[in-house]
Amino acid sequence: MKKILLSSIILLSTFLLQAQKDNSNTLTPKEVSEGWKLLWDGKTTNGWRGARMDAFPAKGWSIVNGSLKVHATDGGESSNGGDIVTVKKYKNFILKVDFKITKGANSGIKYFVDSDLNKGAGSAIGCEFQILDDENHPDAKNGVRGNRTLGSLYDLITSKRDKDFKFNKDDFNTATIVVKNDKVEHWLNGVKIVEYTRNNQMWNALVAYSKYKDWPNFGNAAEGNILLQDHGNEVFFKNIKIKVLK
Repeated sequence: MKKILLSSIILLSTFLLQAQKDNSNTLTPKEVSEGWKLLWDGKTTNGWRGARMDAFPAKGWSIVNGSLKVHATDGGESSNGGDIVTVKKYKNFILKVDFKITKGANSGIKYFVDSDLNKGAGSAIGCEFQILDDENHPDAKNGVRGNRTLGSLYDLITSKRDKDFKFNKDDFNTATIVVKNDKVEHWLNGVKIVEYTRNNQMWNALVAYSKYKDWPNFGNAAEGNILLQDHGNEVFFKNIKIKVLK
């Protein structure tokens, strides 16, 4: 009886220790006091919907060990479950998302998204923090001067990651997007890699020479949804949190 009780205590202690180590999809007291909110609770699909639907997609996405998983299919853009977007729209904010890619994977985090803009095939329209396996996905060599590589503002501004920057695609990495009115920054693992100002002549000229040239007023919206992209490759997201700025 004592051995059984001791074994039970050991198992319970081990479980509690593991639970303490795994603080995914939670906020620290400090984060709460600073105004951070979870955009995903790690358990349900609350707060999210398909970009072209009122509900969460019935296929193409699943919740696995505290992560949102995009299922691998044919590598097509939004051709399986489709993109998912936040139910709410956001204007000024700091967004943090932990992501993990698999070999050859392509995905993205979009913001200022107008989910009603694109009625045809492909992804919903918005500014994109590119998520890509630069070494093994061909899109890294497309675009102009690397503006489709990891962390870049997709097809517009190339990431400033230097050759010594450490990125391990086998682990979770952190994407951070900071929006303060017309000023925007991309950060990867605590390093700023992109910064730009929108709603001006230079921005509009940049858009005019990109794949977004035919979308009216691209990137200049006051607010929009936040999007996680289904590009037909296996990708994982967790610790999705936001701090709304004034």
